Amino acid sequence: MAISKERKEEVLSTYSEWVKKSEAVILVEYTGVKMKDLNTIRAKIRETGGEFHIVKNTLARRVFADQGMDLPKDYLVKSTAISFAFNDPASTAKALTDATKGNEFIKVKGGFMGGKSLNANQVKSLSEMPPLPVMRATLLGVLQAPASKLVRTLAEPARGLAAVVKARSESAQASA
Repeated sequence: MAISKERKEEVLSTYSEWVKKSEAVILVEYTGVKMKDLNTIRAKIRETGGEFHIVKNTLARRVFADQGMDLPKDYLVKSTAISFAFNDPASTAKALTDATKGNEFIKVKGGFMGGKSLNANQVKSLSEMPPLPVMRATLLGVLQAPASKLVRTLAEPARGLAAVVKARSESAQASA
């Protein structure tokens, strides 16, 4: 269905803004999918702070070209929907993978993250990564471990000296 020139410009500006804000963009082919299934995918992606929209390939191609994103030509053929990951690319990719599991009509084409094009396998790998809060907690634990060990090492001589003084005072009390 043809859309007016004003509507095209509005859609282009919205997509451009979303691509700029996105940490990752994942493209999906959805041929033969029911609207109910697409709405389920949208809801799951919105829970992660992202957006999922069906796009016109010509408009998406223009937006990506304007942003300097060089996607393979086969990513923007047939029916295309785009998932925009605004906060956490791993969580959005996981939500997309989980929502499309068991649905043979939806196929991940690829994506774009950090200035680089991703293929379907890389998007799958991204979806298997732990979410951002888990990664932050792991990193914090790794950073805190040396400091904790240093504090224990520095406190050990004083603790040993205190144990010797306590044992000496107890033996002096026992002999008195």
